[in-house]
Amino acid sequence: MASSGGISDQLFVSVKLESPRLAELDLAPHLFGSHPVAGSWDPCKALPLERAATSVWEFSCVVPSQHESLDFKFVLKREDDSSQYIIEEGPNRPLGCQSNEFEMRTAVFKLNEGKEVLECKVQIETEMLSPFDLAASWRAHQEYFQPSRVRGTHDVTINPGLEGRAKSAIGGHAPSLEEQRAMFVDRGVGSPNFARPTKETFSMSNFKLDSDSKGMPAAEGAVAAAAVADQMYGPKEDRKLAIVLVGLPARGKTFTAAKLTRYLRWLGHETKHFNVGKYRRLKHGTNQTADFFRGDNREGVEARNEVAALAMEDMLSWMQEGGQVGIFDATNSTRIRRNMLMKMAEGKCKIIFLETLCNDQDVLERNIRLKVQQSPDYAEQTDFEAGVQDFKERLTYYEKVYEPVEEGSYIKMIDMVSGKGGQIKINDISGYLPGRIVFFLVNCHLTPRPILLTRHGESMDNVRGRIGGDSSLSEVGELYSRKLASFVEKRLKSERTASIWTSTLQRTILTAHPIIGFPKIQWRALDEINAGVCDGMTYDEIKKSKPEEYESRRKDKLRYRYPRGESYLDVIQRLEPVIIELERQRAPVVVIAHQAVLRALYAYFADKPLEEVPNIEIPLHTIIEIQMGVAGVQEKRYKLMDAIHPTAGL
Repeated sequence: MASSGGISDQLFVSVKLESPRLAELDLAPHLFGSHPVAGSWDPCKALPLERAATSVWEFSCVVPSQHESLDFKFVLKREDDSSQYIIEEGPNRPLGCQSNEFEMRTAVFKLNEGKEVLECKVQIETEMLSPFDLAASWRAHQEYFQPSRVRGTHDVTINPGLEGRAKSAIGGHAPSLEEQRAMFVDRGVGSPNFARPTKETFSMSNFKLDSDSKGMPAAEGAVAAAAVADQMYGPKEDRKLAIVLVGLPARGKTFTAAKLTRYLRWLGHETKHFNVGKYRRLKHGTNQTADFFRGDNREGVEARNEVAALAMEDMLSWMQEGGQVGIFDATNSTRIRRNMLMKMAEGKCKIIFLETLCNDQDVLERNIRLKVQQSPDYAEQTDFEAGVQDFKERLTYYEKVYEPVEEGSYIKMIDMVSGKGGQIKINDISGYLPGRIVFFLVNCHLTPRPILLTRHGESMDNVRGRIGGDSSLSEVGELYSRKLASFVEKRLKSERTASIWTSTLQRTILTAHPIIGFPKIQWRALDEINAGVCDGMTYDEIKKSKPEEYESRRKDKLRYRYPRGESYLDVIQRLEPVIIELERQRAPVVVIAHQAVLRALYAYFADKPLEEVPNIEIPLHTIIEIQMGVAGVQEKRYKLMDAIHPTAGL
């Protein structure tokens, strides 16, 4: 794996603004200025500070240390009308400036046409963070996500002696939590911590970048910091990424492109799938025979290159408007075509070629027949076998001119789609996001298997309308646990390699208790969203005692973070290893978890926009079956019981 560029420390930046009056005045603090702290001197594009406490707002990021000057200012915006704003008085703030140190600790705003002055306390911290410390923190973070067998313990533990007790418990005896923990393996997931070096705080002046604002990943914590540092580090064109598919037809390119697009969107990266075949059909119709794809058909070659260039231009324009990752889906089977794309992308984005190779004839035959069934090119073909023959002839023409990727940055997947092993080769791949893409692709396959998602049975806190907590099941919840066990037994009776995943909270453990014959695994990452200081409260209590928090959550449920707790974006971040493990699994999995967690998991499989995640309906006592396989993702729902208290949950 090659690396480009030198190694340099990054600067961790934390900016805090404090004033109890901001919430009273319904004002939201933002900052704007030179990139990369803010991205633009346009107040309309100012970046919001996140609420860290009742009267404290914070903004943090990681930037490389070798830039010249970096200035910014605070700006206040109306909560109900972001077009109205108030810019702080005084000069621009050079980050880490030594002069006027006392005066710069206060931000002054003039309100009511200058008749009133609002002063806010300002705290700015900067600290050098070496790439090695950042990488060490990430490795420590990842160790939490490894299967327990990697850490030297058994991955799954079942105590057969407890199965008899589990059967008797169905009659109505609720087992103790201590009994149940013996039947599970705790797959712990801890929150990542920055291993910041013990250097003195670094002050920096004369920093300057004036590029336009660009899309940042909607992630939190160490993952976001690594992603931001990766975007800031290196040439400007590297901040946009084009994944250019390469491969013969029927090799799973479109399947891989769709899956990768869904994963990156779910992580919060602005991602779009550009399918060149759609451009070809729009311009030249769907009635093209195999002759159109001959290498010696000059008109056909020119027509295909023309639509490829058109799709590439659209992708580059989309990136200029804020897109971050473009997935360019076509055969791109010759060096001439790939050189054309690289020339078009020069200075605008970084290209990584993703080549899919398959030598398994059984897989190819299955893919060819599926392609003819689903492709619009054969929608009007009444003779299925004639369509198959035409497609195979088209494939032969592509094989004659095919040139494997040997140039530039590339990921080469060899016989990976079958799920039976294979190889993956990489060249000149570096950076946070390309690394995550490689890790995701290593774990993907086409093996069909169901994933069953369900909330725990009704808990005592559901009955009381309280959020969070670690309460046991109500009588209704215990009834659901028995119905769930019966359903799982019938649905997965021939799938003895299936497994049951729960959180570490007792309401999910007790819901899984009556299910016998399957290994059970606890994931701390599946725990309900942390409600922080609001844990155990009802929404009415929060509204009365913490009206500011209640209103902040109502306005932006996705990004709102409970004081000393989590936001939905935090939950998505900690669920990434769960998604990777679900993709890796080749046997059915039953996930018994909580409403916020299942919303985030379901959003991944259903390719829902992040903004919709907090409002996805995940009812109690209902099973959502996700069927994963070569045909994509399909969904079924089974309602086993009515939810008596359906409104409880986060």
